[in-house]
Amino acid sequence: MPADAQRVPWRWLAAGRASRRLVLVVVFVALLLDNMLLTVVVPIVPTFLYATEYEGANKSLAPAWTEPAPPALKPPFSSVFSYFDNTTVTISVSGSPSTLELVNRTERSPLPQPPTSSPPPASGCLEGEEFLAKENVRVGLLFASKALVQLVVNPSVGLLTNRIGYHIPMFIGFVIMFLSTVMFAFSGTYTLLFIARALQGIGSSFSSVAGLGMLASVYTDDFERGNAMGIALGGLALGVLIGAPFGSVMYEFVGKSSPFLVLALLALLDGALQLCILQPSKISPESTRGTSVFTLLRDPYILVAAGALCFSNMGVAMLEPTLPIWMMQTMCSPKWQLGMAFLPASVSYLIGTNLFGILANKMGRWLCSLIGMAVVGISLLCVPLAKNIYGLIGPNGGLGFAIGMVDSSMMPIMGYLVDLRHTSVYGNVYAIADVAFCMGFAVGPSTGGAIVRAIGFPWLMVIIGVINIAYAPLCWYLRNPPAREEKIAILSQECPMQTQCYTTQKALRDFPLADDSDVEAESVE
Repeated sequence: MPADAQRVPWRWLAAGRASRRLVLVVVFVALLLDNMLLTVVVPIVPTFLYATEYEGANKSLAPAWTEPAPPALKPPFSSVFSYFDNTTVTISVSGSPSTLELVNRTERSPLPQPPTSSPPPASGCLEGEEFLAKENVRVGLLFASKALVQLVVNPSVGLLTNRIGYHIPMFIGFVIMFLSTVMFAFSGTYTLLFIARALQGIGSSFSSVAGLGMLASVYTDDFERGNAMGIALGGLALGVLIGAPFGSVMYEFVGKSSPFLVLALLALLDGALQLCILQPSKISPESTRGTSVFTLLRDPYILVAAGALCFSNMGVAMLEPTLPIWMMQTMCSPKWQLGMAFLPASVSYLIGTNLFGILANKMGRWLCSLIGMAVVGISLLCVPLAKNIYGLIGPNGGLGFAIGMVDSSMMPIMGYLVDLRHTSVYGNVYAIADVAFCMGFAVGPSTGGAIVRAIGFPWLMVIIGVINIAYAPLCWYLRNPPAREEKIAILSQECPMQTQCYTTQKALRDFPLADDSDVEAESVE
């Protein structure tokens, strides 16, 4: 009996490692944590930098507005004659409160007031308009650093997954992500925050490319793959959903380090789950050599799909650094509202990815993407019309729902295009998909901050909104992409060529075709 009891956990572990659903759970959790860390900094960084750099630098100058220079506050004469008691009151240069009060009692003409930008405004808006304008650029570069690093690392990760499999890169991504989270918790300067964000980009590259490639290799049927991708992107959406509100509330009421320490604990749990399910010490290279990244980049259909991912996500990427600062300037929003503004987008993205993971296959993924990009553009055009946080609910909700439509359609299309036109090995194509995603999050924040400083936030939304609407018709080309000649031969169950033929993982073909496929086909008959 004790021996059987000891074998039960091992049997459960063996069954779990053979289960596709548990692999989906691992990828779901990895994307969840990655995107929680991605968005938890959105409401924290602008206010943290303002508190540490602007307010800290101006503490010594804070009383300056109570000690104005005499020429700015006083007419040329330096004394006032009182007809009440026939005395002359001299105004001191120091402008002490007691002397000023005496002047106000005896002299009926009001004194000129100090500059209106120096004292704290009654409305509660933050001071330092010039600092906030410059902060748009710095915060944008900080947010973009993650995506820029991912752009560099992604192709290497795609090649690595082809050689050693997906399990080890997934675990490497967890380790790097954990280190980045801890560094965020204890960073107190812009430089350290920048390094932590860049380090997160490396970990995210390993997790995203390996996770999506693993799902595509496990779920070989196109319909099942679309559903699995929708669920996995639901983890991404849930991370975005929880991240910004969670970060703003924890920063407001607990402290800066608290949200990052909670995420570090969740990352440890994810690492334990990966150790149990994925066997990260096991090297399992792909049986066939995948199509190179450069060959895939020359495929116009893959480029159209990648462009849709890039431009649709660029809109929300531009909002992340600029919307909180715009709210601080125009709406005088408190800290907790800066993260809550993204809540409608996150909730609707979660709904969109799960809903259209199933519906997109029925109505056509190309049509889903076309409509989604048009709605993204319209929603972005409506953002500057908001006068308070409640006015952002509609535009941000439409934005999130539309991006969910595009992402849940384009991710399965990338795998389908590789099946149809190239070798059915998915590391490189999902490296391209992640590069496209990161291009949006690299170009968006870095250029968005500069554009806001130059021409203002409303014009930034107009530019990116028009770009999305103009790009949407290109999704029509994904309606019926042609197959390559080798793939047509495979789909028609004819392979007269002597070259190696690869499986397309379509519902029509359940068995693999190799060099000796004709012999296998005869034996089956």
